[in-house]
Amino acid sequence: MQYLGRLYVRYFNIRYKRTGTLFEGRFKSCLVQTGTYFLACQRYIELNPIRAGMVNDPADYAWSSYRVHALEQSVKMWQPHSEYIALGQSRASRSRAYRALFSSELDAAVITDIRQALNTGLVLGNDKFRQEVEHLTGQRQRHLKRGPVAGFKSIKN
Repeated sequence: MQYLGRLYVRYFNIRYKRTGTLFEGRFKSCLVQTGTYFLACQRYIELNPIRAGMVNDPADYAWSSYRVHALEQSVKMWQPHSEYIALGQSRASRSRAYRALFSSELDAAVITDIRQALNTGLVLGNDKFRQEVEHLTGQRQRHLKRGPVAGFKSIKN
């Protein structure tokens, strides 16, 4: 991904006669428990331009998939996720259900969970999901409590 990013930045800078970095910050991602958090993550992503003050409606942001999900806009390179398909029997009913998700604000605790998972690289899901990922990968998927390690004795000078 880093190599592709460098190539694209070089191309973009030459094409548009500019210099410098194109993307701000490091790419962040995390594993998401589909049934519980997928649609919440969709809402989080598609509401980012509103939180940033760039637009007043998610449909107004050119780079969002909101128009595809909520307004039935056709796109060639798009495959709907199974969680989106489960919202309704027809494309029109799924779009209505998707728009309804945006009628209320995203819960602050969910936003905090998503941001924490992105910033730490830990999975986004419930405790059972975290335990399954820990078992499969052998990597801890929870934060340790701050403070001294149990059984560790410090040496004082």
